[in-house]
Amino acid sequence: MSTLKVAVLQTTLVWQDCHANLAQLTAQLADLEQVDLIVLPEMFSTGFSMDSSQVAEPEPGEALLWLKQQAALYQAAITGSVAVRTAEDHRVNRLYFVTPDGSVQFYDKRHLFRMAGEHHAYQAGQQRVIVNYRGWRILLQVCYDLRFPVFSRNKNDYDAMIYVANWPAPRSRAWWVLLQARAIENQAYVFGCNRVGEDGNGMQYAGDSLIVDYLGKPIAELAADEAGVLYATADLKALHAFREKFPAALDADHFNLV
Repeated sequence: MSTLKVAVLQTTLVWQDCHANLAQLTAQLADLEQVDLIVLPEMFSTGFSMDSSQVAEPEPGEALLWLKQQAALYQAAITGSVAVRTAEDHRVNRLYFVTPDGSVQFYDKRHLFRMAGEHHAYQAGQQRVIVNYRGWRILLQVCYDLRFPVFSRNKNDYDAMIYVANWPAPRSRAWWVLLQARAIENQAYVFGCNRVGEDGNGMQYAGDSLIVDYLGKPIAELAADEAGVLYATADLKALHAFREKFPAALDADHFNLV
């Protein structure tokens, strides 16, 4: 399909309480407009906790089963990250992408936020993941990945990027600017979802969620510290037309990730 209607949920999270967060999100989803894709924050079931032995759920766990239920109920893809304990007993920050037919794809966060000790609590993913959904190719990314443009460089293999985050308010300008930079340099839509409120460590989150078009222009945003939903419709035909008119990708440098 040429257009993709997206809803980005900018919400508070209850610290390390999966049941409370799923109940809160269930109520919020009930008020949504009909969309094709729903984006939730990073670690939407627990908040950004480094107590991985306590909060990491097995696979499949409660949060994933809930995602599958919501995708089927609303006939929309839904995505958000969860602390997961794998079958190999590794802890990962896993971004799930669940479609209405129940299929599940995922990306394990590659760039772990060492300033919070995430690299001690979780294992880094290695694979760059692009999902195909309703004619769209979508790159999955999590929070700190935003600071590393080489990993997210468009190889003419995606049309939109998803960034889910728990990005603290003191660094909100970096979040806001980098989301737009990733859109501009990669000629792609960017769907950036951040939380609001305070976590169990006393860290404040201002939200600043954005939906950005391929020109780097915000097309949906909310006021700082405001919980709510951002809606926007992305247009694939318009994206392709711009890339044909301004084919900067033809002059891009070639490189391989080690």
